[in-house]
Amino acid sequence: MTDNRKTTVPGASVGADAVQPSCKKHTNIITNSDKKINLQAAKKANNFGLNTVSMTELYDTVYPPRKPIVNDLLYSGTYLFVGAPKVGKSFFMGQLAYHVAMGLPLWEYEVHQGTVLYLALEDDYARLQRRLSRMFGVEETSNLYFATQAKSVSEGLDQQLEGFIREHPDVRLIIIDTLQMIRPIHDATYANDYRDLSVLKRLADKHGIAILLIHHLRKETADDVFNRISGTTAISGAVDSSFTLVEDRRGSGKAKLSCIGRDIEYRELSLERNVENVWEMVADSRTQPELLGDRITYLVSELMRDRTKFIGTPTELSEKIDPVGMERISPKKVSRLILQSLDALSKIGIFGMVRRSNGKRLIELRRAESDDAQGVPVVAPVDPVGALCGDLREIAGHGE
Repeated sequence: MTDNRKTTVPGASVGADAVQPSCKKHTNIITNSDKKINLQAAKKANNFGLNTVSMTELYDTVYPPRKPIVNDLLYSGTYLFVGAPKVGKSFFMGQLAYHVAMGLPLWEYEVHQGTVLYLALEDDYARLQRRLSRMFGVEETSNLYFATQAKSVSEGLDQQLEGFIREHPDVRLIIIDTLQMIRPIHDATYANDYRDLSVLKRLADKHGIAILLIHHLRKETADDVFNRISGTTAISGAVDSSFTLVEDRRGSGKAKLSCIGRDIEYRELSLERNVENVWEMVADSRTQPELLGDRITYLVSELMRDRTKFIGTPTELSEKIDPVGMERISPKKVSRLILQSLDALSKIGIFGMVRRSNGKRLIELRRAESDDAQGVPVVAPVDPVGALCGDLREIAGHGE
């Protein structure tokens, strides 16, 4: 991964005549230092039993980087993988487990081979056999292990996993499908969620492995898809990173995988599921930054795929193109986005305008081949300043 980290204030300005703070300069890069590795960095306890580390000791200590399992995507630590029911989470987990066990690249990302344990707690072995044979044919691997039953966290799951790790010291990845199957049914409080996740995090950190927890999204909409993770905020707060898999439309086989966390850069992957139910990557926002920017052209083209025109309020359009809130396109933003994208829309044969009717703001979209659009020139971009002023007046008066 290219290191784009930016350092902060190594030579902060405190005024031309001010006394500069005393600062010890280190000429060696920390990760290349020949000093002895000390993971806990000077365990000196004061009279109150608190272990402290000075900034100098912190800089002089060599901390090994987290082990990569899938470069740029998955490292040692605890992860959430969240999606709606039947979106294809289990197919994705089978694909990931197989690639790590075989050491095969996952799309364009390098994979580091190792033993994988997959706790498929909502499946049976016959279903697993059918699923994997459909996805990968007869090409099997001996270091991918499955279990369909396991203890809960409170009953000793960590001890079971410790035992497996002792027998398979090269384990790299443990998948738990699903999180709810290893937790008490009526025990969902913030404290309990954090307690259970912390047990698994300590295990992952101790052995330098990745533990991936499969979980569900809530049905309600939210501006941020990560706010739809089921349970208390302790679940997402206790893990190192989270992935969400959300379909463009139910049953479309097209989905967006959003990745966010402490050790990975935010990225969005556009995926499609093929006839063997293997997920294929179509685009990566890190290599195609425009995918993170103006998505309105694509979303409108999808909306207009099966219709010749749309006329509705900003709220109605927002609900059509972003029904679950994954794109964060609120009614307040959609008018501005349409106005900013008129040229791009016209290039793909969709003409748009934002107008008023009976005191309400309406967004009108028409396909070029529709009867109503015959002879209609490309709509010139509307002055966004004037339009936004109108939006603000309408927001104040109508809540749009």
